[in-house]
Amino acid sequence: MTCATGREYDLPHTVFLRRVAAAPSGASSDARLGQGAFLALRLLDLLRPEARPVHADAFEYQRRATERLCHQLPVDETETAHLIGLVHSAADAFREHDVRLAVPALLAYGHYLEDQLHLEEALDVLESTLDVGAEQLGASDAVAVHLRMGRVNRKLNRFDDGDAQYALAAVLAESTGDVHSALLSRVGRAISTQARGNLAEAERLFRELSTDARAANERDIEARVHHALGTTLATRGELAGGTVHVWQSVQLYEDGSSALRALQDLGAMLLAMGRVDDAEHALSVVVRRGGARDNITNALIELMHCASYRRDRVGFERRRAECESLTDGMPPNILVDFYFKAGVGNARFGNFGKARSLMATALNIAGRNALREFEFRIERIMAGLRDCEDKVALKLDGAAEPAIRNNALEEVSASLANLG
Repeated sequence: MTCATGREYDLPHTVFLRRVAAAPSGASSDARLGQGAFLALRLLDLLRPEARPVHADAFEYQRRATERLCHQLPVDETETAHLIGLVHSAADAFREHDVRLAVPALLAYGHYLEDQLHLEEALDVLESTLDVGAEQLGASDAVAVHLRMGRVNRKLNRFDDGDAQYALAAVLAESTGDVHSALLSRVGRAISTQARGNLAEAERLFRELSTDARAANERDIEARVHHALGTTLATRGELAGGTVHVWQSVQLYEDGSSALRALQDLGAMLLAMGRVDDAEHALSVVVRRGGARDNITNALIELMHCASYRRDRVGFERRRAECESLTDGMPPNILVDFYFKAGVGNARFGNFGKARSLMATALNIAGRNALREFEFRIERIMAGLRDCEDKVALKLDGAAEPAIRNNALEEVSASLANLG
């Protein structure tokens, strides 16, 4: 599921017009928002250095037309507010001859698009921020843009592009003495190392970062590192140790959305150890509190997995249908995880033909997107299906039964019980 960014087309921001083309009708909310985004960003293009000077009357004509369209967009959509904000910020920047006035609205919109899993669109907006700001863009804003571009590229499994952006962010951060951002760029590159499958190197990088973050009194970085170290250990098979690190990150995070991401990962790890009650508690908190769309989607997939683990067919089908309704917005790694775990669930209920079909779909998507760890895992499970079709109570996910127990895990369980 690789997609081209809008920059690969002759006309900037064409990526937003894909929403218009994919919508059921031109009058649908998605089509209108896509068109509004395209026009708002075209207005901001007039602030680029190569577009100057623009006659005031020409700018005002385009501004009024764009603002009129944006005010006709659905008022209950958060994106509408972002687009109106873009138009207002463009007007302020043009009037004051200061493109920096447009940067906060662009960054906020890019963040929103990333949270909604419109990753290609988020990249387009972030690239526009660099283009519009050009030489006037402040160092802190430039660092923020490059860090976010690194993260979005990483989410799209474009690891080389992501690492390049992290490296640019590091150079800028170090030149201004921004210790926090410099450490953050190292965290991003270490997570890319983990995602590429080099777990031993990722663990080494995270342990080194943990020491450096603590020495710099960077609590947020320390939280991120514990989180990533925990998931790395879990992937290496050290689930109990990984769980303790992820729970430490939940306690360290001061940002609520980051804590919920860690809690979602914690739920998945608890399930892998057979601690289903604890897993469902953690995951339900994530869904109930809301937040970033990808995190909620991951939590719903894990709750589907919990239901099949319990052999709760009604619960499994309910969660599966809920997840399936979100597939259009899933990036490749989440889409693979959904089809794989839906396949596992069908096998647990004895529907091996459906299980094989779903896992084949997951394997195909993983192959197209170079998700090697998923490929190995799915191939191993599919090979096992051939020998297990007469065993409905199939153990596919390697979860331990009975559940893994030790004092540290019991402390995590007790703490989870106190979460509201």
